[in-house]
Amino acid sequence: MEALKRSVRSVLFTELLEGLSLTLRYMFKHSVTVNYPYEKGPLSSRFRGEHALRRYPNGEERCIACKLCEAICPALAITIEAEPREDGSRRTTRYDIDMTKCIYCGLCQESCPVDAIVEGPNFEFAAETREELFYNKEKLLENGDRWEAEVAKNIELEAPYR
Repeated sequence: MEALKRSVRSVLFTELLEGLSLTLRYMFKHSVTVNYPYEKGPLSSRFRGEHALRRYPNGEERCIACKLCEAICPALAITIEAEPREDGSRRTTRYDIDMTKCIYCGLCQESCPVDAIVEGPNFEFAAETREELFYNKEKLLENGDRWEAEVAKNIELEAPYR
């Protein structure tokens, strides 16, 4: 009985017709392919990309040199040196991240009490040499200035989850 069914299906090409009907159904639907460099898909507000140091609206850096991000980093990718300023507050003199060690876990961002270090929306930061992936304070502040609008919006979206 089973052999008869198989032979009838092969003579009538039912599998072929089912496949063609499936192809025709999808041929006239809108394409889901993204033409990557020119079109980009949506990113989650919780996406963890390239690191950035943020500033306050008056231009002063947010980092208060509490070193919580350095302490919590499981990959030991963050190095911070700090000293007190004339007004008694502490600020960093050196803030380095070795992006080749970073595992993008987001613990540095979660531990920061003033939202100074964030992982921004940028995922296109390929480099040709290893040295280009050693981020210093100036590079991190530059990233923060570049991505501030999107980072601030994402932090507001995450506020209910904190």
